[in-house]
Amino acid sequence: MNPIENFSLKGKVALVTGAAYGIGFAIAEALASAGAKIAFNCRRKEHLDKALADYAEKGIDAKGYLCDVTDEQAVGKMIESITEELGAVDILVNNAGIIKRIPMHEMSVDEFREVIDIDLTAAFIMAKAVIPSMIERGGGKIINICSMMSELGRETVSAYASAKGGLKMLTRNIASEYGRYNIQCNAIGPGYIATPQTAPLRERDAEGNRHPFDSFIVAKTPAERWGTTDDLMGPAIFLASRASDFVNGHILYVDGGILAYIGRGPQ
Repeated sequence: MNPIENFSLKGKVALVTGAAYGIGFAIAEALASAGAKIAFNCRRKEHLDKALADYAEKGIDAKGYLCDVTDEQAVGKMIESITEELGAVDILVNNAGIIKRIPMHEMSVDEFREVIDIDLTAAFIMAKAVIPSMIERGGGKIINICSMMSELGRETVSAYASAKGGLKMLTRNIASEYGRYNIQCNAIGPGYIATPQTAPLRERDAEGNRHPFDSFIVAKTPAERWGTTDDLMGPAIFLASRASDFVNGHILYVDGGILAYIGRGPQ
């Protein structure tokens, strides 16, 4: 076999949660380009309709579903619908997530729990829903979208860091528990990615000076730039394909080298 064929996803069904825009959309686009049939979910119809139009514009025949991934019954019904319409899920990407930037001593327990539910518990619910079919069919791929906050702490992100740290360990535990069934569960940990949501942080002022946070990120990144959603496409295809069949429980940080770098020394 030509080694490049190991990266083909032809005939595979991929479910990417929260893939209406941004990182999730880019990953779905990448998997589609490798031949996968794409399903995704949204919690709101207006987001679903907009995403379907965006996929169509890219030439991707994606199937969208209204579903709250923290609702186990709703998830079960969505998986049934996907199986009926596209086939059983071969590739699950747990991308849906939120962040609340609130100092820990000011954050309510309900706010903390909401982040944990969407960023961590939902990944458990989704994986639980697809694993039985993967076992029955002889294998599958689960990709969790972690974060550098799976490894690092930072002010105002106590709930997010807790959830993403937990997701890292859920990734490793799924790999440990289900590797015998030819199920590979790995994660992608994006660095700071240039998206429409982060655009205000990258705008120059009238004098051409960088935003302070932009300067901070560029200085902390050996690549000296923000990542792009395109930077995540190759890693996603790799972890979804036969090319990664002996990679399990791994967190692949796509961060331009931030986690390897202590920072620039005194000049």
